[in-house]
Amino acid sequence: MTMGNTLTIGVIQCALGDDLETNVSRVERLVREAVRRGARLVLPPELFEGPYFCREEKDEFFEWAREAEGHPTIGRFQNVARELGVVIPVSFFEKAGHSYYNSLAMVDADGAILGIYRKSHIPDGPGYEEKFYFRPGDTGFMVFDTKAGKAGAAICWDQWYPECARILMLKGAEFLLYPTAIGSEPEAPGVDTRDRWQRAMIGHSVSNVVPVAAANRIGNENGQVFYGSSFITDHRGEKLAELSRNEEGVAVATVDFAEIRKTRASWGFFRDRRPDLYRALLTADGRTPL
Repeated sequence: MTMGNTLTIGVIQCALGDDLETNVSRVERLVREAVRRGARLVLPPELFEGPYFCREEKDEFFEWAREAEGHPTIGRFQNVARELGVVIPVSFFEKAGHSYYNSLAMVDADGAILGIYRKSHIPDGPGYEEKFYFRPGDTGFMVFDTKAGKAGAAICWDQWYPECARILMLKGAEFLLYPTAIGSEPEAPGVDTRDRWQRAMIGHSVSNVVPVAAANRIGNENGQVFYGSSFITDHRGEKLAELSRNEEGVAVATVDFAEIRKTRASWGFFRDRRPDLYRALLTADGRTPL
């Protein structure tokens, strides 16, 4: 179900410190600002309840995880969504039995939870030690039929994989959402991935003829500097709205579903696909079956 042929999307960008209440209140304030500017769907950054704890391996951080049912932050944004009539994808650290996931609850504009997506691709490297904390997601790639449209939602490292974006499109996504936490590389301080990070998602936008929204954090967290640069593209890969590397705030843009559908059909990317030739994608090395 959609609210019409157009949708105004907002993305949130802010610094996130040690105090959960301060972080959640800041995100709520920015959600409200985005709605005042016309947004009907607002995307906060990844794991916005606290600092990006995955920069190092510490047992104590498992205490931050909560079960999805009865989760206080999800519940808070359910109330906000219901009050404002806005869709809010809520990123959170999920505890499920003895397992832990990097997850997203899709909160619809009436406050209902449409489902939980668990991050599929889990990175492991200096400053991004996520495999210590999270199991690879077991939900598969998910498209949510929200009151703002059909949202294809993935999380951070997922955004680098064209297979993820294409599967979301084949499942009917009308736009792609990527909550993110990305910045400097602690072991390679001279490396700046900001432009290639944007280009990867812009590539998904172009090759799938679909709008893309990415929300990142900002700030220096114990030497790891998050470079913001949150943005929204149209279906041609043109950036409609963008925040700077250190700007707290919201970026808002409007997309036209009727125009998108017409353009996608005329470009023929989905008409000319050859899934019969893509069997190698089901292997690890292009030759050997998994």
